[in-house]
Amino acid sequence: MHNQYETVIILTPVLSEQQMKDVVKSYRELITGNGGVMVHEENWGLTKLAYPIQKKGTGFYHLFEYQAGPEFVKVIELAFRRDERILRYLTVRLNKDAVIYSAKRRRGEVSAPKPAAPKEEVKVVVPELEEETN
Repeated sequence: MHNQYETVIILTPVLSEQQMKDVVKSYRELITGNGGVMVHEENWGLTKLAYPIQKKGTGFYHLFEYQAGPEFVKVIELAFRRDERILRYLTVRLNKDAVIYSAKRRRGEVSAPKPAAPKEEVKVVVPELEEETN
């Protein structure tokens, strides 16, 4: 039985555009070559990292959404660990609700969450503390 997974990888920013595309292509071929089915792919581009990784402040983000057997996750994550061009990776198995949400997001049916209504300002009055003087 195949599960649906999302994998996000962060590639080192020192790669050229062509090198980045070649890395992504090699992982796409790894997925399909091992019986996986690509569902969706997104290139999120060069993005600032929340914290430096290997002394780098930015990285190329790429998302793969695919269907594969559970044993395949070990194969692809081993490849990520061995690849010095990969700064970080995260693979998540999608449950049925996440699969539906992901499909809606791709079709544009899901909008960004609306900001919360502004709360009323509450003033708190704290009596001043008097110091005793001797």
